[in-house]
Amino acid sequence: MTTLKFAERLRDLVGGVDVLLSDIWGVVHNGLVAFPEACEALHNFRAQGGTVILITNAPRPADSVQRQLRKLDVADETYDAIVSSGDLTRNFVAGHPGQKMFWIGPERDSSIYRGLDVGLVPLEQANYIVCTGLFDDETESAENYRAMMLEARERQLTLVCANPDIVVERGDRLIYCAGAIAELYRELGGEVIFYGKPHRPIYERAMALAAERRGQAVPLSRVLAIGDSVRTDLTGAHGFGIDCLFVTRGIHAGEFEGIDQLDPASVKELFGHPPRALTRELRW
Repeated sequence: MTTLKFAERLRDLVGGVDVLLSDIWGVVHNGLVAFPEACEALHNFRAQGGTVILITNAPRPADSVQRQLRKLDVADETYDAIVSSGDLTRNFVAGHPGQKMFWIGPERDSSIYRGLDVGLVPLEQANYIVCTGLFDDETESAENYRAMMLEARERQLTLVCANPDIVVERGDRLIYCAGAIAELYRELGGEVIFYGKPHRPIYERAMALAAERRGQAVPLSRVLAIGDSVRTDLTGAHGFGIDCLFVTRGIHAGEFEGIDQLDPASVKELFGHPPRALTRELRW
């Protein structure tokens, strides 16, 4: 294992790369503001003939994600397509017509079931659970849901996690996501189905879209993932067989403060499977 240094520019890493699979939250924006240099980098890669697929653990359909990006002034020309864990979760719900669902999540995620044949019911009447987040992610943690998860385990309900992230940046704070509740439920012995990174379905869908855009299948050796989470982005890319550019400005920022390069022992401790390169923030 070699020493990892920080790359300053995306353009120095994309020789031989046809497709970028880029995370959104933490790479393109922080939930409150977009990162203009990151948007410019993705746009420039496209201008050179590359394809950019945004892959996100957002528990909402791709069109809802696009609306949020537009509000943050992320131009449509920044990317070719979006794949969200919300879309994959909606596919699960659509595949279980007429069944009753208990939903855990804020009202802003209601598009997860909108237009589908599903009945929203209390936990004691549900056939399964869909978790898109916490009811109030400003004040709650997974521990607030322990009693609920114990009840769900007693009923042997499957929990479908629409966002495997444990935490995400919101401005300069970290807030809990659906993954925190899902991991608690799994620790308690409950059955969990995860959609989104680091699990294969979201990568398979992204690669299918990339092949559509380019008119042919793309070898994994010509794909580069970009993300800021060891648990989701880096692990997912490694499991799928693609390289990853790791952005350190995100949820792991504190671990990289003041560090210019990582020796082999630190690489193994922080990453396990090392990324192709590190960058503090995405720029062309």
